[in-house]
Amino acid sequence: MSATEETTTLSTLFGVSSVLCRSASPIPALSEVLNLIAARGQAAWGQIALSAVGTDVDLERAAFYSALTPAVGESPVAMQSPATQWIVENDRSLVTKVVGPDARFEGERAIYDRTLSYVGVPIRNSLGQVVGVLEVQPRVGEGGVAEVAALCEMAAELVGQHNGANWPSRGSAGASGPPGERGNYGFENLVGQTPTMRQIFSQIRQVAKWNTTVLILGESGTGKELIANAIHFNSPRARGPFVKLNCAALPDNLLESELFGHEKGAFTGALTRHTGRFEQAHRGTLFLDEIGEISPSFQAKLLRVLQEGEYERLGGTQTIRVDVRVIAATNRDLEQQVEENKFRQDLFYRLNVMPIFTPALRERKEDIGDLAEYLAKKIGKAQGRELRVTDSAVRALTLHDWPGNVRELENCLERAAIMSDSEVIDRDAVLRAGVGLERTTHAPVSGAPPTIDLRDPNVDERERVLAALERAGWVQAKAARLLGMTPRQVAYRIQILRIEVPRF
Repeated sequence: MSATEETTTLSTLFGVSSVLCRSASPIPALSEVLNLIAARGQAAWGQIALSAVGTDVDLERAAFYSALTPAVGESPVAMQSPATQWIVENDRSLVTKVVGPDARFEGERAIYDRTLSYVGVPIRNSLGQVVGVLEVQPRVGEGGVAEVAALCEMAAELVGQHNGANWPSRGSAGASGPPGERGNYGFENLVGQTPTMRQIFSQIRQVAKWNTTVLILGESGTGKELIANAIHFNSPRARGPFVKLNCAALPDNLLESELFGHEKGAFTGALTRHTGRFEQAHRGTLFLDEIGEISPSFQAKLLRVLQEGEYERLGGTQTIRVDVRVIAATNRDLEQQVEENKFRQDLFYRLNVMPIFTPALRERKEDIGDLAEYLAKKIGKAQGRELRVTDSAVRALTLHDWPGNVRELENCLERAAIMSDSEVIDRDAVLRAGVGLERTTHAPVSGAPPTIDLRDPNVDERERVLAALERAGWVQAKAARLLGMTPRQVAYRIQILRIEVPRF
């Protein structure tokens, strides 16, 4: 090695060390490290792939570099070839002057340039465990390959030591989601006290622990996507990507390209390779909303991925393997569609491993009060003020059947908040938002609260007084006659029971 080359190598290593020491975040640091190494070796491409310490080495890409794509960043799928596995299993570097027909590079022809050299070195932590691989394909002469290999080995040692000392293990079973994300979708954000909802929350907590496919069934607006978020961000995959796709929003040809990706030139307008949603969701969760809307022809293609975990991009021949948990949701009756031959039976059974049924809001009206309070806080936060919902407003809300479910309730409360000059959403604001006091003409359903019998001694006194006041149009003298009390007694109960009286 000449004095100039030695100086360049030392300068690169100094840069690697400086980047690692000043960075507390692994992805930007590794991207800069790879960029430095790639620049020194004039690399066509390179990657740093790491695994969780103390687990079987199953690599996920932490940084990727391509001379064809100048930007350096994280990619969700690590390229794992027999060469990569050989490095991990043998705990040795692999250096070749020309890739050529070497069988250890089979299966990845679209990535490896077989006319170039290859350098792959193991990354070890402070305990000597192999926790990853650093790979590059330098574009240097035969004499320069050894220098690049030496540089990579020294850089890999720096990465391994720093990773073990300062960075959390990637992909560990107890990992939590990104700061804020998990908080936004924690179990505490699932609202409901009815037995049905408590059972659903128990199911969500249980299924989040495993990689089981989940099918969420229920009407539009019942919170299916919220449940999918809660499952992902409270699962071992919480640090992985959470990718969403509405299957009803795209026709079949675009849906296939969006889910599986496509190669450059696969069809008119395909100017570059496109990474599909399955590939983007590697090591994470893919949420397929409105799964009941996909055509029978596309159902067969989706079934293969769910069964085998592999597929080819549109216009490509390379088989891509992914590790993805699928959560699907639909407002359709899939069993009925199976009977009508509109949905494949085998796909239904593949999706229906763990079904979760979300009830309509009209079937759990007891939760409207808690939901209104939660949504008012959410709306108030967005509007920069503290909102509260009065009891009379809640009573008015429970008289509506909510065909749009929780989504409709949230929209109604937001309209009521806009129409309220104060920070209180009262009965008047609810009425102005378009919710009437009469029940809708839907047939009564199980779980809807019955009309309150004012003479029933088992009815809570507060509920009885509220019901009488609303029937009397909030005229206390009339409410007193309904209750068999004096107006003074009614006024006293309004005060001690903290009943909000609307202003007309």
